[in-house]
Amino acid sequence: MAFGLGCALVMIGLRSMLDLWAATAGPFALVYPTVLIATLYGHALAGIMAYFTSFIWAWYYVLAPERSFQFEIATDPSRVIINAASALVVLVLAESFRAAVASGIAERDAEIDRREMMQQELVHRTKNNFALAASLLELQRNRESDSAAAAALGQAISRIHSFASAYANLAERQGEGAAVAMHEYLFEVVNRVTHGAFHDEVAVDVQADDCILPREVAVAIGLFTNEALTNCAKYAFPDGRAGRVSVRFVHDGTQWHLSVADDGVGNAETKDGSSGLGERLLEAFARQAGAQCEVETSDGGRILRLSSSQC
Repeated sequence: MAFGLGCALVMIGLRSMLDLWAATAGPFALVYPTVLIATLYGHALAGIMAYFTSFIWAWYYVLAPERSFQFEIATDPSRVIINAASALVVLVLAESFRAAVASGIAERDAEIDRREMMQQELVHRTKNNFALAASLLELQRNRESDSAAAAALGQAISRIHSFASAYANLAERQGEGAAVAMHEYLFEVVNRVTHGAFHDEVAVDVQADDCILPREVAVAIGLFTNEALTNCAKYAFPDGRAGRVSVRFVHDGTQWHLSVADDGVGNAETKDGSSGLGERLLEAFARQAGAQCEVETSDGGRILRLSSSQC
């Protein structure tokens, strides 16, 4: 009601200024926008307050004769009635529109809350599924007497943890729309892997340009980085060997390039014949990102490159 009274006072001030140039002209003209604004932004009570205050003031002070509720012209009574009814119609329609908008916003918010709750439940169940799969494989590995089979199960467990890590990054960013800021995302991915996979003698550093990529591309790059770092931790630095791993992501506005380089033992990864699945996963992630994957291996280390012109 205070808001409605304030709107009426503003109208009275404007009307008083107009009377300096056009006294008594259009006495009820400013009542309509006053009622409309008061109702839309202050609800029905504000509209009612603005309606009565502004209309009665215009009738008493503007409509001739001034400072009187008397009628100077024979058609003035019908004029007042028509304007009063018209302003009332504006009030009713404005309140109906405001209520409909408020109801729509409330329904939208309720639907957003419901979807967020469902998303959280889905995230929780998916995390549990990852943990269950890893636990079952760990139980099987502990019972396995064949060292080769146990090693294969260990690799499967490691990859499940890598997928779970990438999924955790994705789940944390569900509210950010269909794009991902690569600088923060890659730092999180690298930190998740390095804290649990590399020993203290291996230094891992990451540099990433600040850019935005579509979610599907970003997740594929994250999974590629996960797999590359996991393989590097397994094979590049055996027996506590010291070394360095460098992760670089560069975006020049039209193209992006990712590289994961180490100064480890290089060709050691392929000697036990266990890298086939890892290579296929890297190629699959590259296809998902719409990129080309290149591997450069030597006795001085290994470099994996992922590049694309799709942004």
